[in-house]
Amino acid sequence: MRSKKMTEGLEKAPHRSLLHALGLTREEMSRPLVGVVNSANEVVPGHIHLDRIAEAVKAGVRMAGGTPMEFPVIGVCDGLAMNHEGMRYSLPSREIIADSIEIMASAHPFDALVLIPNCDKIVPAMLMAALRLNIPAILVSGGPMMAGPDGTDLISVFEGVGRAKRGEITEEELSRLEECACPGCGSCAGMFTANSMNCLSETIGLALPGNGTIPAVTAERIRLAKTAGMRVMDLVKRNLRPRDIVTEMAVANAVTLDMALGCSTNTVLHLPAVFAEAELDLDLSIFDEVSRRTPNLCKLSPAGPHHVEDLHRAGGIPAVMAELDRKGLINRDAMTVTGHTVGENLDELKAAVRDHEVIRSVDEPYAAQGGIAILRGNLAPEGAVVKQSAVAPEMMKRSGPARVFDSEEAANEAILGGRIAAGDIIVIRYEGPRGGPGMREMLSPTANINGMGLGHSVALVTDGRFSGGTRGAAIGHVSPEAADGGTIALVREGDTIALDIPARSMELLVDEAELDRRRAELRHPEKTVTSPVLRRYSRLVTSAASGGVYRKNI
Repeated sequence: MRSKKMTEGLEKAPHRSLLHALGLTREEMSRPLVGVVNSANEVVPGHIHLDRIAEAVKAGVRMAGGTPMEFPVIGVCDGLAMNHEGMRYSLPSREIIADSIEIMASAHPFDALVLIPNCDKIVPAMLMAALRLNIPAILVSGGPMMAGPDGTDLISVFEGVGRAKRGEITEEELSRLEECACPGCGSCAGMFTANSMNCLSETIGLALPGNGTIPAVTAERIRLAKTAGMRVMDLVKRNLRPRDIVTEMAVANAVTLDMALGCSTNTVLHLPAVFAEAELDLDLSIFDEVSRRTPNLCKLSPAGPHHVEDLHRAGGIPAVMAELDRKGLINRDAMTVTGHTVGENLDELKAAVRDHEVIRSVDEPYAAQGGIAILRGNLAPEGAVVKQSAVAPEMMKRSGPARVFDSEEAANEAILGGRIAAGDIIVIRYEGPRGGPGMREMLSPTANINGMGLGHSVALVTDGRFSGGTRGAAIGHVSPEAADGGTIALVREGDTIALDIPARSMELLVDEAELDRRRAELRHPEKTVTSPVLRRYSRLVTSAASGGVYRKNI
C-alpha cells in the first residue's frame, strides 16, 4: 500500500503521531487510506450538498474496511461567473484543481481516491488528476438539478433577459421566472457541460452506472455514493487503476455517447485534456468521424424539451449505450470501475430504453449524425466546433455580413441594443485561451440572440467557447485564435462569411492577397492583464484544438 510510506516503520513514528492527532487509531492507520476529494462549497448550487455525498462515500469506505480522509478543492460556478471578468478564471481552474489533487495525493500517499465533483471544470479536472496519478480511483458526482415549473431551467432565465428587453415578457414575469427555474441543488438540469461530463464519466468507465443521471435530491444518489465508497476498496484489492480502464476502447465509447446524447461543445475541450493524461491522443477529426456514423438519440435542453431527470427515467446512460450497442457502436469489452466490462454491466442491468421519445431508437433517431460537428476552412484551418443538434434547420447553411467585436461585452451591448439584424454573422474574437485570457464561456450573447428573436436568423462565430446551454448557430473554439494571428483576427466589418454545417465548412470570402495584406498590417488590441494567474495561464496554454492544456515543453 502506498500509505505505508507514512504509516509503517520505526522512522515513521512522527508521522503516526500526526495521524494520532487527527484522532486516528492504529487500526485505522493499518487500513488502506482513501482520499475523499470534496469540491463542496456554499457558492455553487451543484456543490452545496456535496458534504452529504462525502459522508455517504466515507460510510461506504468504512463499511468495506478502509479509512477515508477528506480534503477539499475549489470550484467555479460558470453561471455566476458568466458575462463578466470572472469567467476568465473558469477554464484555468481546471488545471489548478487537477494540480491540487496531484499535490495532496502525492504529499500524502493515499492508496485510492474517491472524487466528488459536480459542475463544469471540476469534473474533467478530477478525471485528469485520476489518470495522472493512476492510483485506484472512482468518481461520484452530486447529480443533476431538477427542472423548474413547465420545464424551465437556467437557460430559460438567460433567454428571458432578451425576451424582457424586447417586451415579450414583463420584468415582473422575468423576476418570477428567476425565482423558480433553478429549484434546488444539483448541476443545472439540461445536457449542459456539467451533466455532459458526469454522463461521459460513466461512459468512460470511471464512474458507476447512474452517476450522470440520478437526480441530486434523491436517496438513490446517497446510495450511489455509499456504493462508490465500497467499490473503491475492491479497486484497491485488485489494483485496478484508471489507466487500466481508460483505453482506446473507452475513448471511442465516450465520443460515441457524446454524439448520441448531444452533449456540450465543451466536451471537445475536456475529453482531449482528460485522455492526454493517459497518453491517449484525441484530436478534433475523431469527433467528426464518430459524429458522422453515430445517430443523435436525445434532444435534451437546450436542444429539446427534455431534461436529465427525463433521461434517467427513460433508462439513463446504460439505456443509451444498449441502444447504440444494437448498431454495434459500443466497445463491450471496455473495463469499468464496477470490476466488469461495459457489456457485462449492460447485461446485468438488463439495460433498455423505457421512453423512446426521450431516447430514440437507432432505427428512428432524431438525426442520422451526432450532436457535434467540426468545421474547417480558411476561417478555422485547425477547426471550430458547433452543436449541430441545437441548430435550426434554416441555419445549417448560411452566408452573411460579419459584425465584428473584440470582446463579449461589446457584442452583448449591440445585441441587446437592437443593432444586430437578421442575416448578420456576429464575430467575437480575442476571447480564446491565450487571448482572453481564459477562453470565456459566452452563454449571454447566444441567449440574448434567442431572447431577441434572432435565433433562427443570426449566427455567432468566436474563438471563445459556449455553455452547454447554448442553442443556435453558435460556432466556437475557432483555431488558431485571434491572439495567435488566426484568420479570425483579419475579419472586418461587412466581410461575407459562408457557413455550411452539413459540409463542415466555414469560409471567409476574402481573397488570399487581401488577407495577406491585412495580416501584414495586423495590430492586436492592447489588453492589460493584471492577474498573475491569468498572465501565467496565457503563457502556458495551448490551442483550443488541443484541449487548451498546458504546453508539454515548459
